[in-house]
Amino acid sequence: MKNLNATITAFGKYLPEKILDNFDFEKMVDTSDKWIRERTGISERHIAADDEASSDMASRAFEDMQSRFDVDPEEIDVIIVATITPDMFFPSTAALIQENIGAKNAWGFDLSAACSGFVYALETARQFVESGAHEKVLVVGAEKMSAITDYEDRSTCVLFGDAGTAVLIEPTERDVGVLDSIVRMDGMGQDLLYMKGGGSRNPASHETVDKKMHYIYQNGRPVFKYAVNSMVDTGKELLKRNNVSKNDLKLFIPHQANKRIIDVCASKLDLDDEQVMINIDKYGNTTAATIPLGIIDAYDEGRIENDDLILLTSFGGGFTWGATLIKWSVE
Repeated sequence: MKNLNATITAFGKYLPEKILDNFDFEKMVDTSDKWIRERTGISERHIAADDEASSDMASRAFEDMQSRFDVDPEEIDVIIVATITPDMFFPSTAALIQENIGAKNAWGFDLSAACSGFVYALETARQFVESGAHEKVLVVGAEKMSAITDYEDRSTCVLFGDAGTAVLIEPTERDVGVLDSIVRMDGMGQDLLYMKGGGSRNPASHETVDKKMHYIYQNGRPVFKYAVNSMVDTGKELLKRNNVSKNDLKLFIPHQANKRIIDVCASKLDLDDEQVMINIDKYGNTTAATIPLGIIDAYDEGRIENDDLILLTSFGGGFTWGATLIKWSVE
């Protein structure tokens, strides 16, 4: 039996219709368009409707995938959903998506790794495919961050947006697809980036609601420093152990949390501007959806072609982080 590699063969995205731009936030909190753009690089973000959940956005992303590629939902073996905004604790968002898209032969599960969710899910899918256990794995990154954002907290509310994405992972005998990956975690970050309410430690109650424990909390300065160091270190390690030079790399697609983080990472990796994918200005931080949005936008804009080398890096609450090296190939 020949060695199998895992490669992306199809993809789709969905952005909610409603857009909040920086001028909207000027009316909500003490901030300005200039301040937001200079500090974060964000101009606008998409916001899901009240009756639109993560599973709905993911299902719409799958519809977009079907409009681009010939994908039969009944052939999907596994659905892995990277999200920190599941529709509910149970059943899983994967189960809801399975029903929505008609993937009646698939099993699946949700994966919680915050902004590193897609990289974690991609590495998980890779193991299923390369082992020969499964042939078609749907990896979803979907977030309704607006559902856990405090729109009275100016330090966080301007950062986040909503989106749904989906990519299909399949085996190939060619030397393409996911070449290598590093995924890591450090629980010391649990007090710097979190949402405390709603779980078994702090079940939902009048008290947890009154204390705003069901919203994102972030201590920005140490998170910024840790994010840069983590993404740069894993990125450099991955490139070094695969003998990939700066000139070999076509595109760097980092997690889109803050343009200043992206700029510092790119500088430390010694990359030119044309090698860096930035779309945070249009979407904000969509957590597990940021990297697949970057991949899809890069493809749609003609910035990646077959056999191009792509570096993904991520950092999220936990702390979680990781990097993935891909040799792009989509027929």
